[in-house]
This record gives sequence, C-alpha cells and structure tokens, in this order.
Amino acid sequence: MLDGLDPEQREVATALHGPVCVLAGAGTGKTRAITHRIAYGVRAGILQPTSVLAVTFTNRAAGEMRGRLRQLGAGGVQARTFHSAALRQLQYFWPKAVGGDLPRLLERKVQLVAEAAARCRIRLDRNELRDVTSEIEWSKVTQTVPADYPAVVAKTQRDAPRDPAEISQIYATYEELKRDRSVIDFEDVLLLTVAILQDRHDIADHVRRQYQHFVVDEYQDVSPLQQRLLDLWLGDRDTLCVVGDASQTIYSFTGATPDHLLNFRTRHPRATVVKLVRDYRSTPQVVHLANGLLGQARGRAAEHRLELVSQREPGPEPAYAEYADEPSEAEGTARRIRELIAAGVPAGEIAVLYRVNSQSEVYEQALADAGVPYQLRGAERFFERAEVREAGVALRGAARAGGNDSLLDDAEGLPAEVRAVLSTKGWTSEPPTGSGAVRDRWESLAALVRLAEDFERARPGATLSDLVAELDERAAAQHAPTVQGVTLASLHSAKGLEWDAVFLVGLTEGMMPITYAKTDEQIEEERRLLYVGVTRARLHLSLSWSLSRSPGGRAGRRPSRFLSGLRPGSAPLGARGTGGGGGIERGPEPVAKRGRRGPARCRVCGKTLTDAGEMKLMRCEDCPSDMDEALYERLRDWRAVRAKEIGQPAYCVFTDKTLMAIAEAVPGSAGELAVIPGVGARKLGRFGTAVLAICAGEMVEEVLGEAAGEV
Repeated sequence: MLDGLDPEQREVATALHGPVCVLAGAGTGKTRAITHRIAYGVRAGILQPTSVLAVTFTNRAAGEMRGRLRQLGAGGVQARTFHSAALRQLQYFWPKAVGGDLPRLLERKVQLVAEAAARCRIRLDRNELRDVTSEIEWSKVTQTVPADYPAVVAKTQRDAPRDPAEISQIYATYEELKRDRSVIDFEDVLLLTVAILQDRHDIADHVRRQYQHFVVDEYQDVSPLQQRLLDLWLGDRDTLCVVGDASQTIYSFTGATPDHLLNFRTRHPRATVVKLVRDYRSTPQVVHLANGLLGQARGRAAEHRLELVSQREPGPEPAYAEYADEPSEAEGTARRIRELIAAGVPAGEIAVLYRVNSQSEVYEQALADAGVPYQLRGAERFFERAEVREAGVALRGAARAGGNDSLLDDAEGLPAEVRAVLSTKGWTSEPPTGSGAVRDRWESLAALVRLAEDFERARPGATLSDLVAELDERAAAQHAPTVQGVTLASLHSAKGLEWDAVFLVGLTEGMMPITYAKTDEQIEEERRLLYVGVTRARLHLSLSWSLSRSPGGRAGRRPSRFLSGLRPGSAPLGARGTGGGGGIERGPEPVAKRGRRGPARCRVCGKTLTDAGEMKLMRCEDCPSDMDEALYERLRDWRAVRAKEIGQPAYCVFTDKTLMAIAEAVPGSAGELAVIPGVGARKLGRFGTAVLAICAGEMVEEVLGEAAGEV
C-alpha cells in the first residue's frame, strides 16, 4: 500500500492518529497521499471503512476519490461533498427531529429572489439579480442574518452590488417566501443540519458513533458554516486530517477563507504537519514561473506559500505573446493550438483559460474558424446528452439480457462487450472526419468505451452490470469522463483540473487583476487565481495579452502587473525602466496593414462598437439592416451542403454573423470579400469563389455542381 509514495506522502499515509494537517502544493499528489492514507488505515485494521467520512468540494472530486479508494480496497468509505453529506443526514433525521417530510429542495433560487425583489418594489436587471442572489448565498454561508447584513458589509468593507439596506430587505423577503412555500435552498441544507446537531444531542451522538475519522480536502476553501458543521461532526475528538494550500484560495467571494487552514496548528497544538512540495504535474519551467509569481505575493497566505520542486524532465519555456487587439489574440491562440494538435497534442489536453466567461465568445469564434473542436466547461453535462442517455439504456438492456443478447456472442471481456453494444448507437473503431454533430456523438460514445477500459483495468473480471452501476453512480455525481476537444473555461472553473497545454489569455491590467479588485487582499487573491491557472499546465504554457479591445482601437492596455519581472525583458514592479519587449513574441498586427483608423463604428448610427458580433456586421444589433434576405438564405443553403461535404459543423464554414455581413455588403470582388470580418485569407482561398458566385446571382445548385466538378 505504501509502495510508490515519496517520503512526504508516506508520512501522510502512516499518520493515522490525532490531528493531521497536510500542506499540499499544486500537482504534488495530495489525492494520492490521502487516499493511500485511508486505504492503509483500512487494510491495517486501524480504520473501519464505514466509520470514515472524506469530504471535498465538488462532485467530480468526490467521485474521483471514491474510485481511487475502491481500487485500493477501501470501497466502504464515504466520500462526499459537504452538501451531499449534510443532505443525507438531514433526510434521515428530519422525521425524528422535526416531523413530517423534509421540505422540497429549491434547485435554483434566482426566480424566487426575483419575486422577493418585486415584492419589495425593487427593480433588478439580470446582472443585478445574479449578484444579489450571490450576496444572499454569501450571507448564509457566513451565518449572516438579513437584519445584520448592512452592518457586516460595512465592517468587512465588502462591495455590495446594491444598497445594503435593499439587499437586506430582499434577503428577508426571500426567506419569508421559502417558509410560505415549504422549500429550502442548498445553504439551508447546511444550516438546518447544524441546527439539528446543535439542538439534539442524541442525534449528534448518533452521527459521531457512525463517523469516527474525518478527512477534508481543499481545506483552504472551507466557509465558516462548513467549519461549524465539521466541528459538530467531530465533537470533542481530534481524529481529523485536513489537506489544503493557502496559495490556492480563490473563492473568498463565496465565503471561503484560508484562516481555518492557517490557524489549524493553533487550534490543534499536537497536530502533525506535513508539507508536499514535489510537483509531479508540471515541468521545471512551468514550476519556476509559478514560484516566481508567488514570490512577489504579500499577506498572510503568502507567508505560508510552498516552494514547489518539479520532478519532471525539462520542457519548453513558457511563451509570451502580445497582440494588437482581442480578435488577433484569439486568432493567434487558435493558430498555436492547431500547431500543437498537428504536433500530436490531443485536443482534449489543451485548454484556453480566461478571467471572466464573457471572454469566451471571441475564442469560440476563432477556434470555429480554425476548424478546431472545443467544449465549454460548464456547458451541457455529459450524462444529460441524448446519446449518452441512449447508450445507458442500451448497456442496461444488454446487462439485463446477459448471455441471451446476440450482440455479445463474439465479445470477450467487458470493453469488447461495450464496443459491441455501442456500435449500434454510432460508435466505430475509427472516428468520423471533421468536428460536427456526428463527431460530437462519437466522442461521447468513445468516452464511454475508454471508461469501460479503465474500469476493467481497475476491476479485472468486472461485468457489464458492474459497469452500469458505476455509470449510474457517476451520473448521480456528475462525474463525467473526458471528452476530446479544446477546453474553454474561466480560471475559477479550471481549479482541480490539468492539461498538457494551457493558454492563459487576456492578461491585461483591469482583467488580471480584475478592475474591481481594489484592496490589497483582493489583489492578492487575483494573483493566486493566476497562480492556479499557471499550475494547470503540465508541459506547454502560453501567456498572452492584447493592447486594445477591437481592431483599430487605441493601444492603451498594459500587460498584467503580475507578469512584471517574470516575462523576459520586463522589470519587477518598482524597479527603474519600463522593461521593453525583449523575448516576447509579437502577434501579427493587422492594424498596420490596413492603415491606422479609429474605433469600429456602426455604419448606421455612428456608435462605437465593442461587441464582436456587432463588429462583424459593422452596425449595432438593433440598427436597421439592409441585408439581402434572399442572398442570405442562398448562402445558408450553400453553407449547409459544404459543411456536410467537409464533415464539419456549419459555423466552421462561416458563422451566421459573417453570412449576414456578406449579405449586407454583397461583395463583387475578392478584395471586397476579404475585408469582411470572419472571412480571412484561408477562408477566402477555400470558399471565396463560391461565395462571390452566389453574390453575383448564380444558383446554389450550379455553384455546388462546379465545386464537385473541380473535386
């Protein structure tokens, strides 16, 4: 059980008594250490599997932990999120503690918050509604009641999205509406569990008899409410192991605080403290940048930073790129991604990470234009996809039929059985060409095949019924296998993940750190957020920024202050000199080629355009269009056929916005077509002749016939 662990991991695994605090840097194998600790204790007879509760913060992490524990022979251990563990206890004890059925759980509170605001005669737009909802969630996890909210905001210097008195009023009304309708929200799950354990000593004793040992992962993200629940689970015992890294505290806006981790030794003077600093994820070059980034940090968390030591072979130096504008940055990123894929890096091992979700659109467009498949993290869940649901039904039916299913006659072993069943749903041994809906479906089914192969390696002799049970458990926990495609994600949602190649984009002042980060503490959290982004990369790391938002805009942006002294040719903050651009790759500068011009303006009303889609049309979305509707429809018909011929989704030929821009401009020459945003030299050469022919009045059928003849 201890073979393969490094000395520090082994120390974690064998520290089975008393309080234990594991300070684990990014990529240092903390999950491996704590799962081996639990499994070693179980196999040695020191821990009873059913008496251990391992707690983490995401369903994915909990699912991964359960899987590892099963492989290590500790399958009876409970690994759950705080909310999942609390909800299970609440459902069990509610009839005894309160009586009757547990109130219905409110999946989304936004609609009820909107109704509460309306009752208070406070008008909220969509963004304000989201922000006020987040404030209510923060208030509840920090155990702030509506009446105290204004005072707490003033004391903590928190930036409230509205007048604190108004938010307090909406918060109170929201709570009244919940009581009237007998519903509870996710924060209530923790609050009510805490209340029952505080008030009913018999129930608290019952829980403490059940769970004797606790392990808490990502302890730097614990909120005051979660810590209160953990204290009640523990009682007067100290059989607790916590794992965390103060330098990865990036969720303070949700109520998370590293104070519980930093104060652990004070609360538990006898605690065993182990530091994991051997980084098995990233190359020395990536680790050097990560250490340099934290080396400039300030504040209490920075005092406890861990100096990582890479255990990998050297790799390429991090790349820095400066671009004239955001579209150029996105196009340059897409070009580099295509080069990596051509060099053998799987698309699923590449990620583009940005500070806010609104930055994704220009990268979606650039990747689509480059014909690169991508997936948005946080988009449709894997197990909710139609093809995955259909595959589950088919696998369940085959498992039920067993030897009576003719599909399985020639299949030997679990993976072969899964391939045989899924071949009726569209899976083939070779992927389809292109990146359209057919490829998306195949990727989902291929992910299930890979999962079956991994499952069979972990559990030799496993049956189809065992796999179906595993799929059901994963679906309940939303623990999906990896799907091939470049990941687009915010830095916050990338926490806990890793890729071979990571592109950190939009690294300018005002975005990193974000413009509303004002205090020293907020600035330091932004630095930690960038640190998390850097440490997601195993081998390739690219950092980029653009000098203006739109083509032709004033080049007034500056690279993030966090890169000062780290990127080649730059000086540390406070040092003399401006640094210069030595060692920085400059992206293409289309502005110089086109001549200097002012910001993009609407050709109808003259307003400055900032939205990428509006800049393609060269007009505001709401301004009247002079588009040739018939031409637009002909272009759409042609695009649909061409997309099918080349095996790619329609938007990879031209997006709707680009087709609208063409139908409005009706270009008569290659030069006029080339200047339309979204066309570009590559697409001009590939599709230009056909588009110009359709614009000149030729029928779509004739154009397609000519193209087929050329082929």
